[in-house]
Amino acid sequence: MENPLKAGIVFAALDSLHYRYSQAVSTGTLYIISGPSGVGKTSLVRTLVDCFPELKLSISFTTRKIRPGEQQGVDYHFCSPTEFAEMDARGDFLESAEVFGNRYGTSRRWVGECLAQGHDVLLEIDWQGAAQARAAFPEAISILVVPPALEVLRARLKSRKQDDDSEIDRRLAEAAAEISHYRDFDYLLVNAEFDQAAAELKAIYTVGQLRVKPQARLLNRQMPEIFASD
Repeated sequence: MENPLKAGIVFAALDSLHYRYSQAVSTGTLYIISGPSGVGKTSLVRTLVDCFPELKLSISFTTRKIRPGEQQGVDYHFCSPTEFAEMDARGDFLESAEVFGNRYGTSRRWVGECLAQGHDVLLEIDWQGAAQARAAFPEAISILVVPPALEVLRARLKSRKQDDDSEIDRRLAEAAAEISHYRDFDYLLVNAEFDQAAAELKAIYTVGQLRVKPQARLLNRQMPEIFASD
């Protein structure tokens, strides 16, 4: 039987190696969007990716059951709890978390490869996963999407007609807990009116592109004698 302590040491060493590797060769920027259920973050993410097709959207793995209209490999990589546990034990996830009884995780390899190739990557994950991702990539830009009020969020959850009142109460309690971590994020985006929130999200991404590192990466192609490639 495998020694769990030895396995933990190995995974810790691999995480440390991954961190040093990512800092050495990563040229893209990692963006993280979080927010409570029903706040509209998925719609905002789709609008952002439609506007900036060069932005790579990570597709999470999940043990959640597929919903009507969802597609395997498009909305999520749906897998069984056993498959997820095996991947987690191998250290395949950059981040993973349990949300409402289901597990979610982001492919470590996919994110690392995309960033190393110079692509910007967008993660739509919960606050727990966001904390793990920021620990691995401290330069990541993180955004927390929040409702203008919890009662507005309640109305949105009711309008989806997916949950009963007790489940909505539970989601609101979770939402309040998640929003309480707002100080951990770089940006706080209030989704009171969708078009305005979408415009502000696009502005955040644009500002991110104007930072020295991504701009120098672009200018290196024209003036490599001046601008470093790292």
